[in-house]
Amino acid sequence: MIGIINYEIGNLRSVQKALEHHGAEVKWVRTEADLDGVDGLVLPGVGAFGDCVKEFRATGLEPAVQAWIAADRPFFGICVGYQMLFEASDESPETPGLGIFGGRVVKFDDEGGKLKVPQIGWNTVSQLAQSSPFLTGIADEAYFYFVHSYYPQVAEKDQPHIALESEYGVRFAAAVQRGNLFATQFHPEKSQANGLRLLSNFVQLASQVEA
Repeated sequence: MIGIINYEIGNLRSVQKALEHHGAEVKWVRTEADLDGVDGLVLPGVGAFGDCVKEFRATGLEPAVQAWIAADRPFFGICVGYQMLFEASDESPETPGLGIFGGRVVKFDDEGGKLKVPQIGWNTVSQLAQSSPFLTGIADEAYFYFVHSYYPQVAEKDQPHIALESEYGVRFAAAVQRGNLFATQFHPEKSQANGLRLLSNFVQLASQVEA
């Protein structure tokens, strides 16, 4: 059973369909009680960092999600759901993030108009993680689909958790992994075969990890 945190923001339906494509049973998680029976938890996110964090906190789920991650239960963050795991964002400096990882989310420099911001489209990712179950069957330099103006600058203490890097004017962390947590700046649900394989790997991992 895969739970998708439903805080009325994000690419909820497309994530649901992508997970169900691989045979996962999916339920919406709106309260802590909804976590009963859930094997893997997904935090999607689309839009402004501050809006996403505020709506997420309004559900009252933050302590339960923090505890879930601390217990190393399978967790997948997507796009702003990835950025929210860091301490802060320049997009919404008044709103602290969840602080799962050290670092700050910053905006791409458009290099005086030479670089289109946001980045919208396909880009390759380089694998830094070794023997990651999340990346089984995914080639190094595989393409994934990005839509974002901001990216996390990962604090030095957490740089060993960078699983994937990409380049758009600068090298940046396209994904992080720590234990059974994986989170991506790109949209796996929009990334065709590679994205579906990544989500399939998550579903398989969630089915194997004991609570």
